[in-house]
Amino acid sequence: METIYCLCPKTYWESFAGRDQYVPRDYDQEGFIHATKGDELLCRVANRVYADFTGELCVLVVAEDQVSATVKYEMAKDGLRYPHIYGPLNIDAILDVRRMEKREGSWTIGPSIR
Repeated sequence: METIYCLCPKTYWESFAGRDQYVPRDYDQEGFIHATKGDELLCRVANRVYADFTGELCVLVVAEDQVSATVKYEMAKDGLRYPHIYGPLNIDAILDVRRMEKREGSWTIGPSIR
């Protein structure tokens, strides 16, 4: 089973408790859900996108083959291909929710919070 990751501020994620689908705050503007694949790339993206973020950050661990919406791998500005989810993310495709921890100024993957 292939997994992909979606980063999310913890308080925003908690607002989806009891719902069947998740959409990020920028979904209407972007038209898809940003995701990444692989631990190293996840941390690199977290350090770039959330460099100055001081709140609690979590990562949704998603079973790619269980996502109801279309997942397309597309080239980004950094020259790498990322999975983009074109539609709301069905909650039952989320295998785990893990804390992201900032150590010495860099984000790393922490323990499960689910």
